[in-house]
Amino acid sequence: MKREALLFDELDATTSTNAKVDALARYFAEADDVDKLWVIALLSGRRPKRPVTSTQLRKWATELGGIPEWLFEASYHVVGDFAETVSHLSRLTEPMDKSLTQWVRYVEDLCACDEEQKQKRVKAAWSGLEGMELFVFNKIITGGFRIGVSQKIMVKGLSKATSVDEDVLAHRLMGDWDPHTTNYSQLILEENSADNDSRPYPFYLAYPIEGPEGTAAGALVNDVEALGDPNEWQAEHKWDGIRGQLIVRNGGLYVWSRGEELVTDKYPEFEPLREALPNGTVLDGEILAWKDGAPLPFAEMQKRIGRKTVGKKLLADVPVILMAYDILEHEGRDIRQQPMEARRRSLEEVVSNAAHPVLTLSPVLSLANWQELVDHREAARVTSVEGIMLKRKSSTYEVGRKRGDWWKWKVDPLSIDAVLTFSMQGHGRRADLYTDHTFGLWQNGELVTFAKAYSGLTDEEMKQVDTFVKKNTVERFGPVRKVAPQLVFEIAFEGISFSTRHKSGVAVRFPRIARWRHDKSIEDANTLDDLKAMIR
Repeated sequence: MKREALLFDELDATTSTNAKVDALARYFAEADDVDKLWVIALLSGRRPKRPVTSTQLRKWATELGGIPEWLFEASYHVVGDFAETVSHLSRLTEPMDKSLTQWVRYVEDLCACDEEQKQKRVKAAWSGLEGMELFVFNKIITGGFRIGVSQKIMVKGLSKATSVDEDVLAHRLMGDWDPHTTNYSQLILEENSADNDSRPYPFYLAYPIEGPEGTAAGALVNDVEALGDPNEWQAEHKWDGIRGQLIVRNGGLYVWSRGEELVTDKYPEFEPLREALPNGTVLDGEILAWKDGAPLPFAEMQKRIGRKTVGKKLLADVPVILMAYDILEHEGRDIRQQPMEARRRSLEEVVSNAAHPVLTLSPVLSLANWQELVDHREAARVTSVEGIMLKRKSSTYEVGRKRGDWWKWKVDPLSIDAVLTFSMQGHGRRADLYTDHTFGLWQNGELVTFAKAYSGLTDEEMKQVDTFVKKNTVERFGPVRKVAPQLVFEIAFEGISFSTRHKSGVAVRFPRIARWRHDKSIEDANTLDDLKAMIR
């Protein structure tokens, strides 16, 4: 596994995209095919089934290192990475020389072992590896293979090594392939006219239109006027659901999420579209929780996400539809390079002919002038959407995020002033700073926790808050510190809903720190009732 250890060391040592691409290209040009396939699998999220728990690994690591559990936890929060922490505790005593593929199989074989055998084999691996090889093994066994390399970067490296177009590779890697049942040549190099019927297309992503919060509507009009003639653009709602592709090919129906997960079984409502849509149809759209002609809050949609099986009650309480806004394949032909206007006409025809309530056409909004776009955006929250999508009518359907033709303009976030109550150290480069914070709102004279946030402060502000936390800790709970309630922050979030899973009774979506309110005392912070009043 030395070659892979060198690769991951190079990838971890740089923030340069070009350097990462070059390192991947060198690896893919030189490594064995069977190991290259597993590197592709690991970097694209196809990891082996996890055979052990974090609790077991912690216990075995502390035994191996001869340290108490509290010291392991403290070390973990300083190091910032579980696999790296274990690597620091291990010592090479009986070297084991295996390829990457052999180590993957070694991990997979643990699934058939009892706990005693698992412990023996894991400790043997820890004693048989060192340095980056040990780190890679720990990444495989924990399943946390996040090393700063996106699939897009990996595709660039593959393309550079093989001379296969990036678009082609992105399409092949997004399919329902398994490293156990295919090989590198079949997946990457061979012309494959019989690609799996379920294979989706890479998604096209929009760039955000950034408008300063609180900007006057007139100023916002001036911002979007830079895009030119409004007649060249199509405006739609930005729906708050799960982006997905629905595919009908050769009598089969497949549903893919943008996260490259095949989720057909999670949405049985779409099964009738197998017959309603013609073969050779691929639709791009938003899977929405939808009832009585309107979208449900995203919190309701989350009840469907992550469920392996969906019971009758959940199907009745949280039904879904596909809000279609593009068509990528029509009558078996890839039409992504047609102008959006032409694709829209095909989409309207397909949806109309299907005539099924689980398939809905995303409406086009009136756009006679840029002020109308501003008006649509300002009304978005009332209509339970995230904002506005703006697409150039002449645009083709591209791969990934490309600037210029597709824009998203989200509504300004909701916000509330809250008090800092707890803090925990961060990870990675922030492992020595208290950056993960918990916030509370007033209720009956007490501060009730409602959100956690770690982003939004400048580096200098993070250092100042870290100093405050260390000087004003009133109680400790392992790595968590309870602090004296003195600091007030404005917390921004995208959505809000009632929740029985949270002590506050409220769940907020994507909370982050908007600003440090030096001008407010803790008595000026909002109440829990203020937060609940934001729920429509």
